[in-house]
Amino acid sequence: MEEELKCPVCGSLFKDPILLPCSHNVCLVCARNITVQTPEGETPVQSRASGSSDYDYLDMDKMSLYSETDSGYGSYTPCQLKSPNGVRVFPPTLPHRHCSLTCPLCHRSVSLDERGLRGFPRNRLLEALVARYQQNRAAASSSASSASAASSSSSAVKCQLCDRNPVDAAVMCEQCDVFYCNACQQRCHPSRGPLAKHRLVPPPNRAAGGAAGAGGGGGGSSGGQQPPATARKPATCLDHEAENFSMYCCTCKAPTCMKCLEEGKHNKHDVKPLAVMWKQHKCQLSQALNGVSDKAKDAKEFLVQLKNMLQQIQESGVEFEACLVAQCDSLIEALTRQKAKLLTKVTKEKEYKLKVVRDQITHCTMKLRQTTGMMEYCLEVLKENDPSGFLQISDALIKRVTSSQDQWVKGALEPKVGPEFDLTLNTDSLLQTILLLDFCQGKVESGPSVPAAPLLQLEKCCTRNNSATLAWRVTAPPSNPIEGYILELDDGCGGQYREVYVGKETVCTVDGLHFNSSYNARVKAYNGIGVGPYSKTVVLKTSDVAWFTFDPTSAHRDIVLSNENQTVSCNSYDDRVVLGTAAFSKGVHYWEVSIDRYDNHPDPAFGVARINTMKDMMLGKDDKAWAMYVDNNRSWFMHNNSHTNRAEGGITKGSTVGILLDLTKHTLTFYINKEQHGPTAFENLDGVFVPAVSLNRNVQVTLLTGLEVPKNIKQ
Repeated sequence: MEEELKCPVCGSLFKDPILLPCSHNVCLVCARNITVQTPEGETPVQSRASGSSDYDYLDMDKMSLYSETDSGYGSYTPCQLKSPNGVRVFPPTLPHRHCSLTCPLCHRSVSLDERGLRGFPRNRLLEALVARYQQNRAAASSSASSASAASSSSSAVKCQLCDRNPVDAAVMCEQCDVFYCNACQQRCHPSRGPLAKHRLVPPPNRAAGGAAGAGGGGGGSSGGQQPPATARKPATCLDHEAENFSMYCCTCKAPTCMKCLEEGKHNKHDVKPLAVMWKQHKCQLSQALNGVSDKAKDAKEFLVQLKNMLQQIQESGVEFEACLVAQCDSLIEALTRQKAKLLTKVTKEKEYKLKVVRDQITHCTMKLRQTTGMMEYCLEVLKENDPSGFLQISDALIKRVTSSQDQWVKGALEPKVGPEFDLTLNTDSLLQTILLLDFCQGKVESGPSVPAAPLLQLEKCCTRNNSATLAWRVTAPPSNPIEGYILELDDGCGGQYREVYVGKETVCTVDGLHFNSSYNARVKAYNGIGVGPYSKTVVLKTSDVAWFTFDPTSAHRDIVLSNENQTVSCNSYDDRVVLGTAAFSKGVHYWEVSIDRYDNHPDPAFGVARINTMKDMMLGKDDKAWAMYVDNNRSWFMHNNSHTNRAEGGITKGSTVGILLDLTKHTLTFYINKEQHGPTAFENLDGVFVPAVSLNRNVQVTLLTGLEVPKNIKQ
């Protein structure tokens, strides 16, 4: 309630408050200060002096004042000052001017008549409330001081600004609500400048003591008590000071006396007895207070709710922080696991490169030792002077030297692997995603915004050879548009899933799968909100037999393909390699090659290879191919330029060469015209293999695939 009892101009408790027409109150002294001067062009109004002691006013009260909002003019009187509450205060100027003032709260202007400030009624009720409030506050302070004195040897209020050992307060500022000792008041709250308008009063203990002393000195009052606030003179008329207010003018909304009515000041106005209107207005105020009381009760309950919410926010904040830490920790853990996987891949690649280089060093060292030994032997032979003996062995030596020279082909003197790692880890998109990681504001009430699980359309899903085609559709449109789909397949052995397609299409064909294998497939959709759940898993089984062609993308440039890449020939006299489009890592696979043209007894080679085998030499000369090369009379098995198991019998035009790759037994066997040719060619085969052929311009062959293993072939 204290704020209701303070003047809006000086900020202190009201002293001699007057009631403005806008129903706001100001102190009498403050009302004299909040005036502005009328511009020179305005007509002055005659003034009269007043002899009343209560409402004496200065000539300044007759200054011309007008509202800036009404006329658009401002007051440009020099040396303007401001009160502590920001209201302009103008010094006295020339007398005999028309006066008005502006309410500091609503900024409505009102002109003063010849009575000046006496024209505004004193708010006697507000005066009584202020007096009662001061009396109650002084009594409360006295009681608090007495209680404090009973429990402590010192009951004086201490200065609030002393750094150490605070001394007794000498004054209290009503505006700042701070207790000062004399030294701190002079240093921190001097009575000058903006602080000059603040009211300094004795602290409560002194005021109570002073009041008690004054009461004890007065013999006329009982116990030094002040008269009650209700014991005051009745209000009198401003124009007839001897007359009490007895009537109330509803039109003017002001009390009046009988003499005013007799003089006709309220003719044709609605005038009613003061007691009746008092009772009526008190009823209205009580009813209004009931409504406000309900609102105040709701506000108190709302405050309790807000205070409870503080605790809930604290608890929710701790819980949410723990959840956030758990989510970030899971991301870090996933990144750590993925780092370990990537390091494992790098280690395997490093070990593979080291093994290849070591094997190449061993092989090259062995060949170099053989060549060096042969050269030393030939040099010793050349030193001999026996012509007949030399001619007996010279032909064989010449062939050996020529054959040894053929071994040192261009590819044999080149590293099979490089020191660089052909692995690239692109983390830009992931890093950008991490940097953009943020909270989604608000919660979606209508359900999740991520897309629903797509539905795989089984009637459109199929397999052909070693490829699979999958189709899916959206079951329900999401609140946000779908940006794409992610299709995943396992490894055909029930292992981990891997992404094989990311895009906007709803149909996808996956090539390069293993033959005779069952793959699990699933798909999910994603949008700007996140990734949706997986669809139901569908099982796809690839073909039992291999259907494939020659691969034009990996073939040597001298290779010529025709008949939808089923037939191959060559433009060079040197052997060139062409691979098939199939890749085998498990199961039993059989295919044949038909000899369409065979001239001048060349040595075509047939077998399997790695995808990175050399393409400019006979198949089997490097360590990435396993082959049988054959002419019209005999054949040899060759791997890493090592020739083994010569077998009699060759090929002619119209012959067929069969290749049986049994990855369950890890063997490779060759057939000519459905009959096994030689023993099992190679064993302990492991990994991924592709069909391969090498030939020159004297040979043309056609690939025959999709064949089952003949019954007469024993596996």
